[in-house]
This record gives sequence, structure tokens and C-alpha cells, in this order.
Amino acid sequence: MGKILSVNLAVPEPNSAKEVGTTGINKRPVDGAVLVRAPGPKTVGLGSGLVGDQIFDVKHHGGDDQAVYAYAREDYDWWEAELGRPLPGGLFGENLTTVGLDVNGAVLGERWGIGADLVLETTFGRIPCGTFQLKMGLPQWLKTFTGAARPGAYLRVVRPGEVRAGDEVTVLHRPEHGVTVAEGFRAWMSEPELLPRLRLVEGLPEELRERVRRRLGD
Repeated sequence: MGKILSVNLAVPEPNSAKEVGTTGINKRPVDGAVLVRAPGPKTVGLGSGLVGDQIFDVKHHGGDDQAVYAYAREDYDWWEAELGRPLPGGLFGENLTTVGLDVNGAVLGERWGIGADLVLETTFGRIPCGTFQLKMGLPQWLKTFTGAARPGAYLRVVRPGEVRAGDEVTVLHRPEHGVTVAEGFRAWMSEPELLPRLRLVEGLPEELRERVRRRLGD
């Protein structure tokens, strides 16, 4: 059983990597409970699933299939050893920093119960972008991040509820197909021979499913 180490909301800052000009990737821990609900469609909805969070590049981020982003403290610790620098929770832009939970080993479509009411479902791994590279200040960061296959997980909201630091996370359901967040990420980003495995994932975001079909020639 894992726990929520921190709940992180955006602190907007300038972004020269994209035409939007502002980014919410810089997220910092907040005190108290935060309401999480389905935000609606990516371009016309509320953006983030967390009330009080902000998303500016709504074409590529947010929406129901990317309502929440989770990253494990254990993976931050691994990156700290690799990069030789401290990495506080929220730096990668995640809403939920977890501890004791194998985020990248979660099966796509796995459901997590958090606190009293909230239920989230993993949808896919985080695809790195130019904003992330600019934030990290490392010219080869996209390649480095991709190669490590520690993307963290996007989640959709199955049942709304509040989340706060210290909440326990319980795996309520794990699909039998066995395709994990990390495997799906590797299939899409670096190991195309794994792409047929994504056909097994019933809850794959429809936009991504269509792109997989095109790449496979279906």
C-alpha cells in the first residue's frame, strides 16, 4: 500500500519553449485537501483534474485522460543519483508525488483508491516535451528521460473526491493484460516491436489508440 507524499499545484511561469508563453509545469506542494474531478475534454474542458491547478497548453496537456499526473518519490531518488542534484517533488510537473507505490509498474487501466472517495485509473505514461527539457536545463533531457523509461503515470478520474498528503493509496483493480505504464511508454517511444501489446489495453485513450493503429497499419 502506497501513500501520497505531496499534492502539487501549478505556480505559473514563463515558457519560451512553446507559443503559449506560460506553463504550469512548475508545481509545488500545498497544505490541506484538494478536490479532484473529471475536467472534461482536453481543449474545451477545465484542464487539470485538480481544482486550483492550471494548464496552459491545453492542446497537448490535461483533459479527462490526463486529468492527474503521478510520479514516485523513489524514481526521483533514482534521478537524483543519476543527475547529482536534488529534485523536489513537483519539479517534473506531477500533481501527486507518491511513496511506496510502483507507479511505472502499474498496469494500464489499474484503479487506485485514494482517501475516502477518490478513485483514479492509469491511462498512459508521460510523454516528455520541450517545456520539460527547458525546465530541467539539460540539452539531452528528452533522450535521457525516454531512455530511463520512468515516465510516471497519467490518470483519469473514475470517482471524484478529495486528496491530501498522507492519504493511503490502494490498488482496487488490476487488468489481466499486464501491460504496464513503463512498457506502454517504451512501446510508443523507443521499442515499436512492443506496439501490438497496446491492442490489449481496453482503456487506452482513444486519440492514442488511433495513432497506434496508424503506426501498425491497421
